[in-house]
Amino acid sequence: MKTFQEMSRQELKELYDKLMLQFEQIKAEDLKLDMSRGKPAPEQLDTAMPLLNVINGESDLRTESGVDCRNYGIMDGIPEIKRLMAEMLETKPENVIVDGNASLSLMFDTVSHSVTHGVCGATPWCKLDKVKFLCPAPGYDRHFKVTEYFGIEMITIPMTEDGPDMDLVEKYVQTDASVKGIWCVPKYSNPQGYTYSDETVRRFVNLKPAAEDFRIYWDNAYCIHDLYEDKCDTLLEILSECEKAGNPDLVFEFASTSKISFAGAGVSVIAASEKNREWIKKAMTVQTIGPDKINQLRHVRYYKDKAGLRTQMMKNSALIRPKFELVKEVLEKELGGLGIGKWTNPVGGYFISFDALEGCAKAIVAKCKEGGMVLTDAGATYPYGVDPKDSNIRIAPSYPSLEEMKEASKLFVLCVKLVSIEKLLQD
Repeated sequence: MKTFQEMSRQELKELYDKLMLQFEQIKAEDLKLDMSRGKPAPEQLDTAMPLLNVINGESDLRTESGVDCRNYGIMDGIPEIKRLMAEMLETKPENVIVDGNASLSLMFDTVSHSVTHGVCGATPWCKLDKVKFLCPAPGYDRHFKVTEYFGIEMITIPMTEDGPDMDLVEKYVQTDASVKGIWCVPKYSNPQGYTYSDETVRRFVNLKPAAEDFRIYWDNAYCIHDLYEDKCDTLLEILSECEKAGNPDLVFEFASTSKISFAGAGVSVIAASEKNREWIKKAMTVQTIGPDKINQLRHVRYYKDKAGLRTQMMKNSALIRPKFELVKEVLEKELGGLGIGKWTNPVGGYFISFDALEGCAKAIVAKCKEGGMVLTDAGATYPYGVDPKDSNIRIAPSYPSLEEMKEASKLFVLCVKLVSIEKLLQD
């Protein structure tokens, strides 16, 4: 099999004409496919419906300590849910604060309070000339939107299969006091599906920041989101590693049940040292009267423990896994050996990362849209929405049905081929 680069111009033109006929046929089908976000499919959400049956109008809505969940109070989460979320994160219940449905809100608030009031007594960022964040990329677009919203300068850190380029991380963190944080999705990273190696985690916890208020924003969103029961990545638990390293205050860890139970009605958690928690709670006492404790009670009564959460995740994985396997099968069959793309092969998380020929990502996404499929904007996986190579595309297989994924995968590889030929003929 020839790579596209090995083909003559005539061969490329003939192939292009043939592929364009296929593209026009697909366009005529008037498809409406959406792979823009990593949303759970309706069938996946259906698996969590029994959660709604554990509480009704006859239920006793008091916690194990007798607190009435219908009323105000308990700002940082009922004790039962703190135990459950701590078990999920492999940390201690006293380390966690459990809130509403969105961990992104916790991240936003943490950055916002840092800007307006400073971290644990340090100078508020709004009073500093320059504030910078390190952004491993490709990465999670919503992380970058948060820091961009507050006018924080973002510095791109290249990702490797072991995590961010730690030589660069150490250089910036340990020499530049204006660097105040780093975004991390440490297990099944968004979008590549990489899990940070033990060495990477240990280098993180042994950082010696130039800034006293530097923090690692450890978004452990996919901590139990394995696609296979017998093939799972493992991640060192960072809070205990920070304590061992004598750096207990270095990290804010975030997670939620958004892709375990209901995407819009789960519970979120932030885990941190005592010093960091007291700083967080100081703002929360002003900001809120307390989270939805009835929802917290519902979750803990239904799932009970980490084993219950894992059982739920395996139900979800049984629905998601065939879609991932289909995408990877089509990519390998249609693009393998052609020299026009490479992709990751994650065993968990919600995404597959695809790297096209340099300068082709935006055109591929546009071509897919023309054919009836919406993808995440090209460039979204980089700070400011600018991929310097214009090559990375995030594939989100979770939401479409399996039948839709067959159509989506067929359209995607077709668009990759067409745009790659256009690029090669142009060059």
